[in-house]
Amino acid sequence: MAGYSNILFFAVAGIAVGIGAAFSGLGGGFLMVPLLIFLGYSAQKAVGTSFLAIMVISMSALAAHGKLANVEWRAGIILGLGGIIGAQAGARLVEHVSTANFKKIFALILTALAIYMFFKK
Repeated sequence: MAGYSNILFFAVAGIAVGIGAAFSGLGGGFLMVPLLIFLGYSAQKAVGTSFLAIMVISMSALAAHGKLANVEWRAGIILGLGGIIGAQAGARLVEHVSTANFKKIFALILTALAIYMFFKK
């Protein structure tokens, strides 16, 4: 895809991911990364590009949830500070994983999460 249709496609995909992220709290990466890989991005580019998009989406979702008093600020900040360390490690780890293996790992994580959520009471 090139030009206007590419911009329109990414804008519509962003809207869909924004809705999914704000609704589920999963950050949207579970939607964005597979989409970018499907479009031909390497696993590493898909993850990095997804984080940029998710950062923008997350700021908007945080503002909306903040207005609705649905944010536990202290817990979120502490989790975020810990996440900084994990994000640095994860970015370096993904560099050593092929796109084919990344797809398998990502699918296993999503499947395990889905099974857990389905059977959790």
